[in-house]
Amino acid sequence: MQIRPFRPADESAVVALWQACGLTRPWNDPHRDIARKLTEQPELFLVGEADGRLVASAMIGFDGHRGWVYYLAVAPACQGRGYGRMLMARAEALLIERGCPKINLQVREGNDAVMAFYAKLGYGRDAAVSLGKRLIPDQ
Repeated sequence: MQIRPFRPADESAVVALWQACGLTRPWNDPHRDIARKLTEQPELFLVGEADGRLVASAMIGFDGHRGWVYYLAVAPACQGRGYGRMLMARAEALLIERGCPKINLQVREGNDAVMAFYAKLGYGRDAAVSLGKRLIPDQ
């Protein structure tokens, strides 16, 4: 798999990937999420291509205190090939280059397969509770 920055022409393929991976939710418009990301650190929005098609994505961010990874996705037919591991390694390297001391990510409760994936990469539960508040509705 070749990893490269997201291009605007990738948008429909990325949204389809996220939908295939079950990452989208009715209250989050994926097109708006992409537009928002392109205004902040767009170079940290990565996609992976294999055999001429888009098969993976990751949105990465750094706020000066912590790094974050969102929308890590690998096409279901391509899972188990190490593509997710490759994207996470690139995300970690990009964050280290920026002086980021710690990376965070969120996994939906009950997603045991994804929890196992991250555990293999050395990630563990933090003693923290994720809280959220919607500021701008997407509907």
